[in-house]
Order: sequence, then C-alpha cells, then structure tokens
Amino acid sequence: MIHNDDTDCCETKQNTAPKKNTEAGCCSHDDNKHSDDDGHDHSVGDQTTFQLFSPAITSFVLLIIAIVFDNYLPQTWFTGWVRIVWYIVAYLPVGFPVIKEAIGSARNGAFFSEFLLMSIATIGAFAIGEYPEGVAVMLFYAVGETFQTLAVTRAKANIKTLLDQRPDEVTILENNQPKIIKAKNAQIGDIIQLKPGEKLGLDGELLSETASFNTAALTGESKPDTKNKGENVLAGMINLNAVAEVKVTTLYTDSKLSKILEMVQEATSKKAPTELFIRKFAKIYTPIVVYAAIAICLLPYFFVDNYLFKDWLYRALVFLVISCPCALVISIPLGYFGGIGAASKNGILFKGSSFLDIMAAIQVVVMDKTGTLTKGVFKVQKVVAVGIPDADLIKYTAALETKSTHPVGTAIIDYANGAEKNSVVTAVEEIAGHGLKGTVDGNAILAGNTKLMKKFNISYDTEIDQTPFTIIVVAVNQKYAGYFLIADEIKEDAKQAIQSLHQINVKTVMLSGDKTAVVESVAKELNIDVAYGDLLPENKVEKVTDLKNKDLKIAFVGDGVNDAPVIALAHAGIAMGGLGSDATIETADIVIQNDQPTKIYTAINIGKKTKQIVWQNISLAFVVKAIVLVLGAGGLATMWEAVFADVGVALLAILNAVRIQRMKF
Repeated sequence: MIHNDDTDCCETKQNTAPKKNTEAGCCSHDDNKHSDDDGHDHSVGDQTTFQLFSPAITSFVLLIIAIVFDNYLPQTWFTGWVRIVWYIVAYLPVGFPVIKEAIGSARNGAFFSEFLLMSIATIGAFAIGEYPEGVAVMLFYAVGETFQTLAVTRAKANIKTLLDQRPDEVTILENNQPKIIKAKNAQIGDIIQLKPGEKLGLDGELLSETASFNTAALTGESKPDTKNKGENVLAGMINLNAVAEVKVTTLYTDSKLSKILEMVQEATSKKAPTELFIRKFAKIYTPIVVYAAIAICLLPYFFVDNYLFKDWLYRALVFLVISCPCALVISIPLGYFGGIGAASKNGILFKGSSFLDIMAAIQVVVMDKTGTLTKGVFKVQKVVAVGIPDADLIKYTAALETKSTHPVGTAIIDYANGAEKNSVVTAVEEIAGHGLKGTVDGNAILAGNTKLMKKFNISYDTEIDQTPFTIIVVAVNQKYAGYFLIADEIKEDAKQAIQSLHQINVKTVMLSGDKTAVVESVAKELNIDVAYGDLLPENKVEKVTDLKNKDLKIAFVGDGVNDAPVIALAHAGIAMGGLGSDATIETADIVIQNDQPTKIYTAINIGKKTKQIVWQNISLAFVVKAIVLVLGAGGLATMWEAVFADVGVALLAILNAVRIQRMKF
C-alpha cells in the first residue's frame, strides 16, 4: 500500500552483475583456485605453510652452502661445471615456477609480465657469471610471492567464513522419520528437523512454538534472535536451544544466504577505478621498462669510451628487477579485498570494490524514514470514527489493507484482530504516493494520506495535518469517515548514526512521503540537517537530482525496492534490511544486514581507510622504485638494492594492506 513514505513501487535498478548458473544458485567459488586477476596465482590449495615455503628453504640452504664454499671454506672440487650446476640446482626450486609462469603468460598474450622481467634478470645474471645474485634475487622474489599468497588467504578468511555458513545437507521428516538429504534436493513444503547447534540450510517458516537463533551469518550480529511460530527463518541461522521444525518455503538456489553469497563473490570481480588504472598502467609500464633496460645495456656503447658489455648488462638487469610492478598489482587489489572482507565482518556487504571508493567520497547521505531511521514496526495508537461505528471503520479499512504489503496496512490488520475476514474486497487500486482505493462489502473505500482525500475532493478535519504521527485517513462512499493514528518507533542507534556522520562533515537529508509534521518531528529529534515530507516518488527523485546538480557525492539509504528510482540515481544505493525483501539485495550497491543506521558511518569509514591504505601503497612503491631505478641506471645500485625495491616494497605494501582487517570499525 502506498500511504505516506517509502512507498513508490517501481522497477528495480539494473546494476547487478549477471548471475552464474550454478547448482548452488551463486557464483561457483573454489578458494583453492581463486585468482585475483592480477597475473598471479596465489593458490594455497591443501598445502601447509611449510610446504609453501619448502622450495624457498631448499634454495636458501643450497645458496648458503655455495656462498660458504665460495668465500669462507673454499673447496677444490667446488669449481667449474660443478659450481655452475650447484647454483642451477639452487635456482630451479624457486626459478622454474616463475619461468613456467612467464611462458604461460606469453602464450596467453601477456608477454611483458613481471615473471618475464624476473626470468630475464636472473638468467642474465647467470649469463655474466653472477650466480649467487641470480639465485638470491629469484629466492627473495619467491619468498615475497609466498608471503603474498598467505596475505591473500588471510584477506579471504572473513568471506570464506561466510561461504561456509550454508550446510550442504539437511534433515527432513518423511512420515515422521528423520532423513538426511542434500539441501539442494529439498522441496518447498518439506519439514526440516533442526537440532541445537545445527545451521539451517534453506529459508522457511518456523513450525515450533518458539526457537532462538544465532543470525551472525546474515547480520554480523551473534546475539540470539528469538522467533515464534509462523515467523520466517533463513538459511545460515544456527539453532541455539531445543529441536525445531521448519517448513521449507524457498528452494536452495533462491535462499537469502545464496543471494548474499553471490553478491559477495561477485564483489571481488568488480574492480575499483584505482585498480583498473594500475592494471592498465602496468600493461604500458612493463614493456617500456624492458625496452629501457635494452637501451641501458646497448646505447652506452655509442657514448662511453670504456664500454664493458658485462657491466652495462648488469645495470640493465638491476633495472629490470627494480622495475617489477609486483608491489602495485598485488597490494592494491589486496587492499580492496581486505576492505570488502572487513565490511563483511561488520555485517556490510559491498557489491564491488568501486563502491569502497565511492563511499570514501560521500558528502551527503540521503535517508528514507520508515525502516531506515525508524523500526518500521507500526502500531495503531488511536482510532477516530466520524459518522460510522468504530467497528465498521476498522473492518472496512482492514479488509482493504489485506491487499497491501505496507507495514502501515499490517498494523491496521493486526489491530482489527480478524474483524475483516468475512468481507468481500473488489476493484482494489493502488494510487502511488497516496493510498488505496477499493470496494468492501459494496462500499467504496478510500484509505491513505491526506493527499488522497484532496485528490478525490473529500473534506476532512484539517487539524490532523499538524499531528506529528502517521495518519491513515478513511473515506466511505465519498464521505470522510475518520482516521487511524499510527506511531512508528525510532531506532535506538539512529541519533548516534546522525551524530557520527556530522563528525566527519557528511550532511544528512531525510526524504519521506509521510506528513511534513511527522517528518519534521523525527528530523528535530535526530538533529537531521534537512528534511522533506509529503513527497511523491517523483519528488524524491527531484530532490536527489538537485543535490547531484550541485556536484555533491550522494548516498541514498532506503529499502531498496520502493525507492529504486532514487537508489538508481544516487552514487551509492544502500539497502537497509539484509533480512528484508529479496529485491533489496538485487537492487542496492551496498546492503546493511542488521538494519543499524550506525553502519552507514561504518561503511564510509571502511571506504576511507581502504582508499587511504591503497594510496599509501601506491606512493611507497613509486617513490622507492623511482629512487632505486635512477641509482640502478647509474650503476650505484646492486641486485641487493633491486631486491629491496621489488620484494621489500611489495612486502611492506602487503603488510600495510592487511592492516585494515585488524582495524575495529
């Protein structure tokens, strides 16, 4: 029903990625084969940490022995081909995988990869007899790559925990006998038996009188949520006490958790502009570096009197090692991945890393009222009938509201307590931004806001316009018949949310279809900067358009369905209610799962911290590499400085990137 606010029913925003057609109903996800799409394969598989480091350990031991034989305990047999073979054996455990990657990248069209740079540099070192340095460079590079693998694995931990929340099997009752089946094979109407400590595999309706659940997988909050008979329970919830029975209402592929998992997995593939820029930059930068290294090696022949090919080749090889873009192409996606993981841990789901950047730049947060700042749980506080008995007013209005899904209508139905059940309702028409029109037991009924009365030229008591509560005005057979006074409760953390946004200089605006008196009352209590009431859906679009025309970055927070046009218009659309309608998850760019307004500030804060860390890494990589590149070209830097400029900077950047996962928001 469209009464007062949040109520324009429009098409959803088409900004979601295409769904993958997998049996789980979401993108196939294999953590063992995940690639960050950056030219690296940071796959852990079933390997332990020791197994990951074993090639580097082998190479390190052989290198140390060779260096000792070369410099401290000379051996007569450790010369000639024996010495060369020893260093080659030390090189292969760490060098072979990199050379293999370089060949594979070249076959796939990515000829100028960092693997090629490292291969040329180290093989070149062998060619000029610098065996220890050739092995050392590749060894440190391999160690750096292993640390990067561990960092990526750690960054995925929060999301992987979420992915593990959905059980593959469920226990159903068949002829009152428990039977374990695959969750994907469960049908609508099946009865699931859920023991204490078990996770629910599908969405359903609670058949038991009462049950308590841990909803952390869906809301980020682990506090118990008690459900009563007839209420909806969702996949991923954990039963906390007695055995419960749940009737399946949604197939495995369509469950709320499936949609959330799909969204989180797709988020990692949607890159932020900074990521996309770095990838494009690396594709141009790497071939330039290769040609520059060739120039450093060959051009001095024409300008230097005492030209030694070996010396200038060494400088070129140092230049190649320094120029490897590993620190950028790994640490930057890792920073964004960490931001998405940190947000997921806090019950905030981003549909892509680009929205982290957008949230970091938000200047104005425009909010819906019902369900965003208020609980959306309406209760009838007062009924005033004019010219007809109270019982008739309640019966007619509640009967008409049975054709509505709006929480205001639900409040009236609850208040009627079944009085409307035998009524005949026909010709129901929803009038956007106004209310409902229909026929109940042969009587023409209008129920909605005062705009509805004005639209049909029906006189009413204008004093109700000043009441700071939601009013549903009713007309029977074109005559004013009274009203329902309905109150909605403000969320406990709404005031803190507005205060937090003001502390970071974010302006707050509230748009509502509710009466101006109601809107102003809520805005005053919460200290919202600007509030507008009595808005139709198109009026909300106009207000947001006006803000955008002032070149302001806008985030709109609403239910994600009825406010779809405004969400589509805003730079970031945020949906309150991860447990709300399925369309909420489909529509919004960001979903706050536990309905807390304070999470708006948390989302902005995570976006700001992520962007800050990403740019710290970019600056670190460019400054250090620029300095050492100049020194290398001038012959003032050795392979050891080159190793620091590449692997050292990459490790520092990675350590900086994973910081975001340790932060408390």
